[in-house]
Amino acid sequence: MAKISVAGIAAEDVLNCLPDGVALLGPDLAILWANQCLQDWFGGVDRTGENFYSALANPEIVGAGLCPLQTCFSSDRNASTTLQTQKGKYYHIHAAPLASFSSSVKAAGQLDRIVVTLSDVTEEILQEQKLAAIHQAGAKLTDLKPDEIFAMDVEQRIELLKDNIRHYTRDLLNVEVIEIRLLEQSTGNLIPLLSVGIDQVAADRRLMASPQGYGVTGYVAASGKSYLCRDATKDSKYLEAFKGARSSLTVPVMLHDSVIGTINVESPTLDAFSNSDQMFLEIFARDVAVALNTLELLVAQRTNAAQQSCEAIHAAVALPIDDLLLDAVHLMEKYIGHDTETVAKLRSVLAKARSIKKSIQQIGQTLAPADVSLVGCQGEHYSKLIGKRILVVDADETVRNDAHSLLERYGCTVETAHEGDQAVSMVRNCLEEPYHVIITDIKLPDYSGYQLMLRLQKLMTHVPMALMTGFGYDPGHSIVKARQSGLHPKAILYKPFRLDQLLSVTETLIDYSPDPTQ
Repeated sequence: MAKISVAGIAAEDVLNCLPDGVALLGPDLAILWANQCLQDWFGGVDRTGENFYSALANPEIVGAGLCPLQTCFSSDRNASTTLQTQKGKYYHIHAAPLASFSSSVKAAGQLDRIVVTLSDVTEEILQEQKLAAIHQAGAKLTDLKPDEIFAMDVEQRIELLKDNIRHYTRDLLNVEVIEIRLLEQSTGNLIPLLSVGIDQVAADRRLMASPQGYGVTGYVAASGKSYLCRDATKDSKYLEAFKGARSSLTVPVMLHDSVIGTINVESPTLDAFSNSDQMFLEIFARDVAVALNTLELLVAQRTNAAQQSCEAIHAAVALPIDDLLLDAVHLMEKYIGHDTETVAKLRSVLAKARSIKKSIQQIGQTLAPADVSLVGCQGEHYSKLIGKRILVVDADETVRNDAHSLLERYGCTVETAHEGDQAVSMVRNCLEEPYHVIITDIKLPDYSGYQLMLRLQKLMTHVPMALMTGFGYDPGHSIVKARQSGLHPKAILYKPFRLDQLLSVTETLIDYSPDPTQ
């Protein structure tokens, strides 16, 4: 190539300093000259005289575009496209007619030289592909029709989500160690949902949403900010998840601008995660949140305006009446065997309080007839619930209120207790008209749901009980022990209440009559 200088500097020297490849090609696409960068991409070999595409090991044009080199020669216009090599490299190629020759050859009718620039866009293309794959994976986390979702119980939905998360984190994010925790809003507890590659002690570790004292996960849940731990051995926030861990990346799971959990990935390699990895994991976390929401694992049944009015009545009146019932029963137990007249008056108070509750329920039903948005949840499907008496035992007022508002739409009579001893007293003093179903939290202020079951078995031949729990939260293995003691295998409820699950479990227990010979 002829030496051309600009401001005393050879143009060839300038072109050799560029980070992109530059070449001068003849009409047969032979390389007349290539700068240093392009020669390096050619493998450090001088390819002068060789076909340009052959020198690049015959790459493929991405998409359905035409060859930009032939297009430039034939049209005397700029042309560009993207090339993919057999080794997985991507280049953006731009061809332009050489300005100094273009005007002189127009009269002759043929362009004899073009300038080609080649830019390595591999990282950008791979990131775009990965981003598209992550979005596609996010959409497939819950790739089910509404009727298919409805047919699955909550445990099956959780397992579906876990399996998909395991698959996509391994294939797309290239991580083998992952932990997902969900935030229990009322307590700040971070409840384990999924642990892969985490030591059991670490998986069982109690974590809270707090900026101090609960590791990176607690910090991320409390702040709503992602945290990149480049060196686990030097980071004071890091809590060891497995032997040999050297770096981690933790992002919040956000739904409607609120933190509902965390995703943590870890590596035995120092500084294994980049800012791009953080971006990808944050996107994936948003998809996980949407999946949880779609599967309705985190949201209670929404109600219309009339139903909300009914719930307001329950919140203002039904729960205080429940407290009145608890107080009356507590006093009765003190006076039984000592003061017959006082006991009789207290029984009258109980009867009148229950009558008031029934009147409230009837008024509420006229305001808000059963109307369920989920496919297959029409009121007539739950006619067995009408007139049935349900006892709900939970220290959380929200849960007790939800039990009223959801079950009483379908004709149930709901009473609630705060703790196990209150529930025992309520059952003991209504044996003449027993509860058809008893729904209790697995962890009560005084003892576990399983221990409550054992106490009630001394009062009732059959205890029609269901246990409530959060995601995978089972202190003392109450569910396993209760099942061994006669708990129905389907009598598990997950909080917050999903209407179809609540109704289904309640009906199952109403229908269930165990064989006394077994």
